[in-house]
Amino acid sequence: MASAKSLIIGSVEAYSGKSATILGVAHQLQSKGINLSYAKPVGSDFYREGNHTTEDDVAFMAQALELSSQQVGNPLVNLTRTSLEETLQSASPPDYRKALRDYVTQFNDSELVLMEAPPSSSQGSLFHLSIEQMATTLDAPVLLVVRYNSLLVVDQILAAQQRLGSCLLGVVINDVPPEGETEMTTVVKPFLEQQNIPIFGILPQNALLHSVSVRELAKALEAKVLCRSDRLDLMVEQLTIGAMNVNSALKYFRKGKHLAVVTGGDRSDLQLAALETSAHCLILTGHVPPQDYILSRAESLEIPILAVEFDTLTTVEIAQRSFQQVRIQEPIKVQYIQDLMAQHFDTERLMNQLGLKPVVSNS
Repeated sequence: MASAKSLIIGSVEAYSGKSATILGVAHQLQSKGINLSYAKPVGSDFYREGNHTTEDDVAFMAQALELSSQQVGNPLVNLTRTSLEETLQSASPPDYRKALRDYVTQFNDSELVLMEAPPSSSQGSLFHLSIEQMATTLDAPVLLVVRYNSLLVVDQILAAQQRLGSCLLGVVINDVPPEGETEMTTVVKPFLEQQNIPIFGILPQNALLHSVSVRELAKALEAKVLCRSDRLDLMVEQLTIGAMNVNSALKYFRKGKHLAVVTGGDRSDLQLAALETSAHCLILTGHVPPQDYILSRAESLEIPILAVEFDTLTTVEIAQRSFQQVRIQEPIKVQYIQDLMAQHFDTERLMNQLGLKPVVSNS
């Protein structure tokens, strides 16, 4: 049987939207009847599940895309401190190029393997598994995901083209704010297309995809949930500190949307103001329990209250890290990503480039 085609999805830097793009592309291809697999040769985010160690993205993709165990590839290499130290101290560091070629043969029953590259263009180099090395080893095309920051995104794309050469299949430009959409479409895309860099999608910025669930915040903060543990799926778009007088706070809260408000447990006035305006959760510091009427009101409004052991500054720093490393694993985000890609990603062009044919249903 002929080996499956591989498509490497990579990014120049971490948190560019690579996993979201894979999720959206896979869903579009599955809707066209394409039998695909997902693989992640280089892993970095693991957790224990019984007696097994599971890579977070692999487990999520298998579940979200309804893939069997034969359609999922676990990492060849784990970017843990231990594995890096062992490799650096080895007299003959391992070369994973042959292992990678053997790795893809497990997917010969699939038409396409969507292969997730390491977070940045350099990671994995120690094991010969950087995005460029993977593309060269497998002679596989690369779909590059870049996050919009300014017109300088063009420099990132041109530099990637120089590194990847003919392996660069095309680009997805992600997280484009409303004020940049026209420029991306009428100026940047035509320019890059003239440089033989196909643009498969220009994805608009959306607050939901930058949001964090109350559950994630509670986990990161090791918080005690004081009420509405059934509403930890609420999404938080902004983090704010409630430390001003209540009149100023009310004006600020009314301007915000889906806030997580960090405030002292003794500030019942601010807690009530936040509950009555835009809060999706309260995060209380200071080891002071909230008043009973605050808990009662939060219960009625279905807004969780979290209590943390950290001081306010530490609490904010930890919470902000969660916003900088947002995940896509909430069901509401999965559905939004699928809809977003259906509207803004050129699936037919991708299939043509890869030589894939849609499967026509007999029903």
